[in-house]
Amino acid sequence: MILLDTHVLVWLYGGERDRIPTTVQQRLTLEQLGVSPFVQLELAYLYEVGRVRRSAQTVIHELGPRLELVVADVAAGAVCSEAIGLTWTRDPFDRLLAAHATVMNLPLVTRDETMLRHVPLAWWGR
Repeated sequence: MILLDTHVLVWLYGGERDRIPTTVQQRLTLEQLGVSPFVQLELAYLYEVGRVRRSAQTVIHELGPRLELVVADVAAGAVCSEAIGLTWTRDPFDRLLAAHATVMNLPLVTRDETMLRHVPLAWWGR
């Protein structure tokens, strides 16, 4: 399984595949796609503040069958324990997603340069 960062999920939902490198798109077709519950939470927040137009439930409900996307469950306690040590960011969603990827030893698809520098499992096709 490979985890998707929030922006990647939003781009896939919005049909903006051209924002995703070809090498990343190819890998997305080969692997089981997962979304962290913390990405769902961030999407809900972004919807509440008007930064995205669809609710987290709508995005996951519509993308799920189309991309065979699953919610990657993880023990919240383990993630929070791991996230405490991730002092390279003040973004709580990035901390939780990075910790989720680390705890589950899952690749994380992201274009976020900070995540790419600090999360060994983060990948953007390079």
